[in-house]
Amino acid sequence: MNTHQQVGKTVANFPPFSTEVGKLADGCQLQTIAYQGVSELSADWQIGRTANLPTCSNPHKHWDFPTFEVGENSPSYYVGEGPEGPSTLRGGFAGHFDCGHRPPSQPSVLALDLGTQTGWAVRDRSGVVTSGSESFKPQRFEGGGMRYLRFKRWLTELKQCCDGMDAVYFEEVRRHAGVDAAHAYGGFMAHLTAWCEHHQIPYQGVPVGTIKKYATGKGNAGKAEMIAAAKARGFDPVDDNHADALALLDWAMAQGGES
Repeated sequence: MNTHQQVGKTVANFPPFSTEVGKLADGCQLQTIAYQGVSELSADWQIGRTANLPTCSNPHKHWDFPTFEVGENSPSYYVGEGPEGPSTLRGGFAGHFDCGHRPPSQPSVLALDLGTQTGWAVRDRSGVVTSGSESFKPQRFEGGGMRYLRFKRWLTELKQCCDGMDAVYFEEVRRHAGVDAAHAYGGFMAHLTAWCEHHQIPYQGVPVGTIKKYATGKGNAGKAEMIAAAKARGFDPVDDNHADALALLDWAMAQGGES
């Protein structure tokens, strides 16, 4: 059949099995009859039978997906959070079990000595203490706020390694040696508390004097004395920030380990 012969014909260029298309009330019904033979089509599909017109809210059969509430499995509000981020901590904790066998669970508690060189100590759910000192010094080719994004990603990795976090304690500093140190501390504290609020984790600031007095018996103990006190408890701190975090964690455990 050539082009001139097709003019005026409603079934031009349609294969024989589709000659009933002109009788459909709506083209979307093709999805229902696409795999039926012509002989199987009933008279119910003819124009005028309103009972067979698409009346559902979704006549084109699109998939409707339910909505999900924001939670641990949803995209985070924070840039750089989540399991896709590179981690040197994942699977590196002593007492971090990947199998189904787990010892009796205990509250997971994190203690932080905030600053550009942040001391940290965490007791995981198996009761094992892991600690260290992490640098958040600004790098050469990054903006001033990037270290706070790295700090939040690092917090999230700690939380994932511990299978959740039940409480966070941080050293509450009220007096700083310089303006830059004060600004850095304020930035880390602001991001820490916002991160805790986002993940619904209780947090508490503990005065410096309280931590020093608990560890050494002196509220004005120096760095060397704090390191010596940590070594006396069987730890080997890499610096005074590490030692302060260990002392803070010990204090928190003595208070019950939960805020």
